[in-house]
Amino acid sequence: MGRREFCSMNETTPRKTLGRFTAWLHHPFGRQAAHALPFWFASLAVGIVAVLYTRIFGFGEHLQKEMLHAHPAAVFLLSPLFFLLAWLPVHLWARFARGSGIPQVMAAIDLSVPGHEHKVGKLVSLRVLWVKVVSSFLMVLGGGAIGREGPTIQISASIFRWVSRRIPQSWPRMARQSFLLTGAAAGLAAAFNTPLGGLVFAVEELARVHVRYFRTALFTSVIISGLVAQGLLGPYLYLGYPDVGGLSIRIFPAVIVVSLLAGAGGAAFCKAILAVLQRTAKFKVWGQVTYIVLAGLAMAALCYFVDPGVQGSGKELINRLLFTADKTCGISTVFLRMIGPLLTFNVGAAGGVFAPALASGAAIGGCCSGWFGFGGAAANVLILAGMVSFLTGVTRTPFTSAILVLEMTDRHNVIFHLLLAALVASLVAHLVDRHSFYDRMKGRHKAALAHETADTVG
Repeated sequence: MGRREFCSMNETTPRKTLGRFTAWLHHPFGRQAAHALPFWFASLAVGIVAVLYTRIFGFGEHLQKEMLHAHPAAVFLLSPLFFLLAWLPVHLWARFARGSGIPQVMAAIDLSVPGHEHKVGKLVSLRVLWVKVVSSFLMVLGGGAIGREGPTIQISASIFRWVSRRIPQSWPRMARQSFLLTGAAAGLAAAFNTPLGGLVFAVEELARVHVRYFRTALFTSVIISGLVAQGLLGPYLYLGYPDVGGLSIRIFPAVIVVSLLAGAGGAAFCKAILAVLQRTAKFKVWGQVTYIVLAGLAMAALCYFVDPGVQGSGKELINRLLFTADKTCGISTVFLRMIGPLLTFNVGAAGGVFAPALASGAAIGGCCSGWFGFGGAAANVLILAGMVSFLTGVTRTPFTSAILVLEMTDRHNVIFHLLLAALVASLVAHLVDRHSFYDRMKGRHKAALAHETADTVG
């Protein structure tokens, strides 16, 4: 074979390979696979990052408890100090990393249209990701009453957006909204180990585009991120297997009462957060610093003089109510589990309200079980109903709330109790406030972005 023939063959082979690949991309099966590949890659990354974040968050909770166990009075130094340190990276580098993260993803989905890409980048990005992790970790060290689930959703959406922006131009394209929505669903599935909850949340809360155009990518992404999290953490349940057997029909009136109280409580809790936020938003820098220090000292005083349970996500309270003989708690515990997140959320650092909302609802359910004289399995049902109802009052996603708690406990025999609780809570929460907490916060973020853009143009 001559040199010319050899070189010609070497030049032709890549062309043939490229031609076959191009033909495969235009084949219906190949096009679907090509659409899904970026989602699969991002889901794998989300599963790994979600587990790492869970470990970091858990380490912070453990370290905070160890510090307070060794020196209880140190809480008066630790809380204001770490609250301030948690606010600082958000204030300096990523203002939209504050709070839960779910409203930011909702706003990013709305703004994922031509001409607004620069705004989306402020809501979900790798910078937001690392600021979110650092800030929430510092809040945990300070004893903040926050959760990691909302932040995980914003972190996951940031990863999906980063992947979507690196897809070659020749690759089959999909809408930016589909990446953000799928990222949020995958993040919730990995955070709670609740794949169905992730899917229902995506459809019920986030969907602004027709899901059928990317449902395969959505389903497989939730599965991949969940399986990765399970592979690294084990096939765990977020809460475990509470006893809910041997129930009588007379539990339903009590479920309705709990749902009314918890649903209204969740909506009122959110209105209180927004009212405080509206005031603190007017503060200058030193006013913000003063509020942060005072909020830290208030949390420290409640922890030291009243109840250490005011701090943290509240998961310990849920486990105590569901898995020990002591199923009741006082009305003071209910107020403390609402005051803690109220003080913490308005600090301006990163931290979610998903887990604190579940704990507040569990406290209402435990309190009502004492009023009704229920114990054992019946009390557990009221506690689960309170969790579903309070979360519904916050999010206004009744099906998501019911499915999440169902998957956290694997107690399918109470599905009708939970659905009833979600429905009643949704109705009563609507009377307190027509819009959800996340909708209100989404509007604030979009208004803040519009204001920043106007200042830049001016």
